[in-house]
Amino acid sequence: MLGRDICCRAPTGSGKTLAFGLPLISRTAKAESKRPTSLILTPTRELAEQIRNVLHPLARSAGLDVLSVYGGTPYRGQLRKLDRGVEILVACPGRLIDLLDRGALRLDDVGIVVLDEADRMADMGFMEPVCAILDECSPNRQTILFSATLDDDVEEIVDSYQDNPAIIGIGPEEVSMDSMQHLFWKVESRGKADLSAYITEKCGRSIIFCKTRAGVNRLGKQMDELGSSNTTLHGGMNQNQRDRSMRKFSTGRARVLIATDVASRGIDVDDVGCVIHYDPPENGKAYKHRSGRTARAGSTGTVVSLVQRSQNRQYRRIQSQVGIRCDITNPEPEILDEREFVLVPPEKSQGKREGHSRNNNKRSRRSRKSNRHKDSNKSGDRRNNRGRKGNRGRSRGKKKADSRD
Repeated sequence: MLGRDICCRAPTGSGKTLAFGLPLISRTAKAESKRPTSLILTPTRELAEQIRNVLHPLARSAGLDVLSVYGGTPYRGQLRKLDRGVEILVACPGRLIDLLDRGALRLDDVGIVVLDEADRMADMGFMEPVCAILDECSPNRQTILFSATLDDDVEEIVDSYQDNPAIIGIGPEEVSMDSMQHLFWKVESRGKADLSAYITEKCGRSIIFCKTRAGVNRLGKQMDELGSSNTTLHGGMNQNQRDRSMRKFSTGRARVLIATDVASRGIDVDDVGCVIHYDPPENGKAYKHRSGRTARAGSTGTVVSLVQRSQNRQYRRIQSQVGIRCDITNPEPEILDEREFVLVPPEKSQGKREGHSRNNNKRSRRSRKSNRHKDSNKSGDRRNNRGRKGNRGRSRGKKKADSRD
């Protein structure tokens, strides 16, 4: 509130959006066309949209507009809204750099910058564009940084772009492994999908992490065949698809979210009872952030790693990196605590049904017109057939003459 720079270490799900959002709204100045006055940088589209959804109703009551910009969505709407003027811009670094290169906006008037999930942006290789963006903002800005961990890349931002910041720490310095039950189970490749389906039936709302987009899609189809309610999420989906998938999972219309590491940070979904590492995480840090989707806000959760024989050494190294020691054993799903989960039925939209009915009526009318048109042409076609047959001989003769020429 006093305008001082802040460096805050805070885990995901600790309520920091409102912690920075409310003071930001109270201190944000009115904006001119293409010149936002507050900027929030996030590593992922999902987090950008999540922040916008939280701040939009609060900002609107203060007469301020909020816009989120990220890749995978059309430029046209973003350009139109920027031209109209927005005060609070929530952006992913890549799309914001594109918009700056296009001359779609200027950041000279940005007096408040928030870097949310700064360590995740560092992991994703965004530090260079983040620094370029900060250089474009007002030199007298307030810079607020939130990060789950304060490693070397994040400390470089603090040293270079913050002026004597207030240092705040919330919760443990790292994602706590103590509130989770860690299980490492030996599996063969062919049995992983069946075991995953059984685990999630017992543990309720769950997230399964795969290494690749193709792996996510393949497991989604296998889970469909097993009758397990699921939805998928990865970077190859467009934004509408990703939004629908997250909405389906968060509202309880799907028991399981199958995702790449795009869902390992910044996804705020309560009551996730289990995380399954279907494919190994890249390292101990990735294991922590994947696993941190469960056992949040003081609750407990289960983390199951499906370990194929060739992955034993990799998982031993990950255990050492995160500070746990567990045997890799045969699967024991009977030891899992059962969690109640009530699947919410699919949404029914009366408007969609009516629109579908209207479209069907239009198609039927077009079909009747097309049939009448065909019928009216049949008699003409029959009359013309004789003429066409009579002309064929002359046409063939003409073609032979043309070929000789």
